[in-house]
Amino acid sequence: MAKRSNENLSMSDVLKEFVETNKLERGLDRVNVRDAWTSLMGNGVNNYTTAISLERDTLYVQLSSSVLREELSYGKSKIITMLNEELGKDLIKKIILR
Repeated sequence: MAKRSNENLSMSDVLKEFVETNKLERGLDRVNVRDAWTSLMGNGVNNYTTAISLERDTLYVQLSSSVLREELSYGKSKIITMLNEELGKDLIKKIILR
């Protein structure tokens, strides 16, 4: 049974400790990246986005439009910066558009 402490902790501290203890941060990062992509790119891009996955420090985005893929490839560094700012940490180093 887990040890119970008598000190009062905030809910955010308890959740942060739970995530670290159970090594859930990587999975949460994957979910947060999808949410960040959806909120930053808007409906125009999201309508053509078929899959998003985060592997280590590389974001893989599958698009159904080759024209959009080419257009987004010109602004990869800006997209990386915007996503990292939205996530609050330097999580993405590279984007691969498929």
